[in-house]
Amino acid sequence: MNVRTIVLSIFLAIGYTTYAQEKTETATETTTPVKKWYETINLRGYMQVRHNNIVMSNEKLGCAQCDNGWGGNGGVSLKRARIVLSGQVYKNVFFKFETDVATGISPAGPASQNFAQVRDAYFDIGLDEDNEFWVRIGQSKVPYGFEILQSSQTRGNLDRSDAINSASLTERDLGAMFYWAPKEIRQLYRELSNPIYKGSGDYGVIGIGIVNGQTANRPEMNKKQHIFARASYPIKIGSQIIEPGIQAYTGKYVMYDSQLTPGVITNADKNYTDRRAGASFILYPKPLGFQVEYNIGEGPEFDKATQSIRVQSLQGGYALVNYRLPFKNQYFFPYARYQYYSGGKKFETDARSYTVHQVDFGIEWQMNKHFEFTAEYVFANRRYEDFALQKNHQTGNNLRVQAQVNF
Repeated sequence: MNVRTIVLSIFLAIGYTTYAQEKTETATETTTPVKKWYETINLRGYMQVRHNNIVMSNEKLGCAQCDNGWGGNGGVSLKRARIVLSGQVYKNVFFKFETDVATGISPAGPASQNFAQVRDAYFDIGLDEDNEFWVRIGQSKVPYGFEILQSSQTRGNLDRSDAINSASLTERDLGAMFYWAPKEIRQLYRELSNPIYKGSGDYGVIGIGIVNGQTANRPEMNKKQHIFARASYPIKIGSQIIEPGIQAYTGKYVMYDSQLTPGVITNADKNYTDRRAGASFILYPKPLGFQVEYNIGEGPEFDKATQSIRVQSLQGGYALVNYRLPFKNQYFFPYARYQYYSGGKKFETDARSYTVHQVDFGIEWQMNKHFEFTAEYVFANRRYEDFALQKNHQTGNNLRVQAQVNF
């Protein structure tokens, strides 16, 4: 069965399900008032303001994917400013639109910050009465790893790890996903999304997706879509909850001309194999928490020896431990994380080559559901090289802080 047949079958199932539910609603609407679509719309969001260099031992040390304000002359920065519209506009139709107005536009110069950019723009179509099976169409997070799916609004540590987050820029792509989870597990995922549990949200027990593969807000460059697959399951053990998971993806990534430094050697068609597989294990903080994820694979990476971009192996992961400390109506989350990554970052200049060893110590203070403050001290050892910068190995320490408001 080819991809076209699968997609056609999904849309036929959607049409039949919608028709059946409309007939049921027509039969009962005389006795049960139906909410108008605009009565189901929710508006929410959050903002994060950071200072990355309160204590800085090496101004050349940075991480472009983590935070452009880290290193150099960076001062106070607006890391995220998100506005989210969402709603269950019909029994089996849900939509979400999320934009970030704290996006920088690099080609426009260093003063060009805080532009609006789409993050999520998708709708879900339930395929059964309880919406245990659903299809998600549009731009959304890719089903790969716990950390990618976990919202930055919920996460305690300031940045995702290089090893897992290098799979997808802004964690998103454009395509269609199929998810399944029993209704009792969907309810559990909603409960775990509470900031005191640091959950990832509801992305099903099984998730399968077909996406462009060039990452979010970027045009498709070939006809070879990426295929993602993930399986995870939360398990209650006494008062604790664990969630083991596995995930994988495969596809072809195309290097954009704007990513390439003049003189670097590439494939004739600039197409590169891009595939990974990984495993996750999560112990939710009740009160002790633990996260570990690791992935292996291959993808484009700058090779200094040949002055070219080649498909090379990659590997890496992280281990994080945290603890939930209640104090009156407040919560404190001390945490520590070690991360390692060796490989390329396909969406950076010349598929920049990385070797990362980093330790982070921090504490998040949830004063209430509307305000949080995080302080994090970083011990970093980073090698990141491309055609223009071929000897770049930086080490150093940073004290970073973040204030977050939720509304």
